[in-house]
Amino acid sequence: MIRQVRGAVTAIGKSFLVIDVGSAAGGVGLRVFVPEPTLARFRLESSVTLHTYLQVRESDLSLYGFENTEELAVFELLLGVSGVGPKVALAILSTLPPDTLRLAVANKQPAIVARAPGVGKRTAEKIVLELQGKLAGTSDDLSGLVSAMDADSEVIEALTALGYSVVQAQRAVQQIPADVTGVEDRLRIALSSFGE
Repeated sequence: MIRQVRGAVTAIGKSFLVIDVGSAAGGVGLRVFVPEPTLARFRLESSVTLHTYLQVRESDLSLYGFENTEELAVFELLLGVSGVGPKVALAILSTLPPDTLRLAVANKQPAIVARAPGVGKRTAEKIVLELQGKLAGTSDDLSGLVSAMDADSEVIEALTALGYSVVQAQRAVQQIPADVTGVEDRLRIALSSFGE
């Protein structure tokens, strides 16, 4: 099984990176599906290392990549939920960082999970139910996340009021550094991401 790839980004698609993992004389380019925040971070010719999950089907091999082992572990946990395939799991991680998902599961809030495209109410409820106790996190971690989630909700509401879609607003919020805590500062950074 392919558990890690390292190389240079040679192409960027709608939901994937093509990574040249061979030598400069004639390498091999692997298509690796990645969460949207990861996709937004890399440019052509960037050097990248991703932890990967290889899905094997009769007529298809698909490689999914993550910047850290925590994202990979959450992806694999999501795949263990009946009715959740790789595309839905990737959509969830594109919309919700692992900490936010952990908080939603711990607080039994399927509505937060249902924000991800392609995740309906029943699937979100199933995810929250089946992941109870499987997503590790201390109560101190979770209490800090509550205030961050409240700030993020306010930023998303402000961005949608300005005419941005919910998906655009969520993407902008995901790119805000974790150490920025004030709603105004978070909103300013989110707005500046639209100018790039």
